[in-house]
Amino acid sequence: MLIKFKKSFEKIAMGLLSFMPEEKKVKKLQETINEYETNEGWQLYLWKEEEVLGAIGVRMEGDQVIVQHISVNPSHRNQGIGKKMVQAVKEMYQDYDVTSNEFTKEFFEACKE
Repeated sequence: MLIKFKKSFEKIAMGLLSFMPEEKKVKKLQETINEYETNEGWQLYLWKEEEVLGAIGVRMEGDQVIVQHISVNPSHRNQGIGKKMVQAVKEMYQDYDVTSNEFTKEFFEACKE
């Protein structure tokens, strides 16, 4: 299930986001987490089953919700968790056009299959 990011999950969220190629550097990760904490248009969610397994971040732009980060713990990949996160975001923002950015486009498109 998706849970909204909170400060107590910061290290877990940073670890998950660090698997994204554009988020490898610690300084960039800190800037990204700070943006999620301070910008009302940015929302970060964690996928939790028995433990936190993934993260998905969105940015609101008008009537669009743009999935800009999506990451699953490598030891839990290929189990459909990413697809579940995308579906949960689509359900949460059903009144919006949920789309991807250049970093999440390929995965987002694969979720439609």
